[in-house]
Amino acid sequence: MRLLVDSGSTKADWIAIDEDGKILFTTRTLGLNPEILDEDEIIERLNDKFDILQNKDKATHLFFYGAGCGTDRMKIMLSQAFQKYFSNAIVDVQEDTYAAVFATTPKGEQAIVSILGTGSNCSFFDGKVLHQKVQSLGYIVMDDCSGNVFGKELIRKYYFNKMPKELTVEFEKEYDLDPDFIKNKLYKEPNPNAYLATFAKFLIQNKDHEFCKKIIYKGMKSFIKNYIKQYDNHKEVPVHFVGSIAFYLKDELQVMFDKYEMTLGNVLRRPIDGLIAYHIANK
Repeated sequence: MRLLVDSGSTKADWIAIDEDGKILFTTRTLGLNPEILDEDEIIERLNDKFDILQNKDKATHLFFYGAGCGTDRMKIMLSQAFQKYFSNAIVDVQEDTYAAVFATTPKGEQAIVSILGTGSNCSFFDGKVLHQKVQSLGYIVMDDCSGNVFGKELIRKYYFNKMPKELTVEFEKEYDLDPDFIKNKLYKEPNPNAYLATFAKFLIQNKDHEFCKKIIYKGMKSFIKNYIKQYDNHKEVPVHFVGSIAFYLKDELQVMFDKYEMTLGNVLRRPIDGLIAYHIANK
């Protein structure tokens, strides 16, 4: 049994397949980002899912693609935790960008591949090897155009009294904006980046409002400038996207890509389905 996992900071999608690619089960856990979780928290999240717990000894391979796995230290930490848990499996941990690459470039063509979800990332795939010019420092200082950055911007606008009144009313209905509640979520509880990203839903729901449009386009401009333009051939190859932010703001991405004379490629909400075809072909 092979386990394929696509994990962000918010959630992780799991698919178990047999040698012929038949799906045995699918499930979802909370995100397994090693940058913000320790080994005990990771094991707890695995044990919380019956399908995973019951089948952990049956797994022969675990292919894990995850946010926070961009450094050797984090890969090793997560690999060791998985190896203890899935004791009979060969464990392969890669950063989440590889899942995006395998899902969006089925023919192995050159492309720039980006992730816009709870966090953000951008790499160039030359058809064989992934090249990354920007090393992520995490959600506090980077993650341009991501859900957590958009969430932080909305909270700031609200508390600095910069949000239009009609949106303020709706914002207060949608979320608990008590300062003690927010500070507890940000500084006391795990996954503050995932908490911030929950506010991005409001931005998407109101994306046609001029106030929200400005935030969205400002974020996209920053992502293009700081990430995509790192690659000299950004106008010569398609730029693919994976992630909920990209998926729900595809029309806005197209506007920005037309402005910068770039080619918007595939935009997928989740790469997990594409991983099945890839791993069957490369077993």
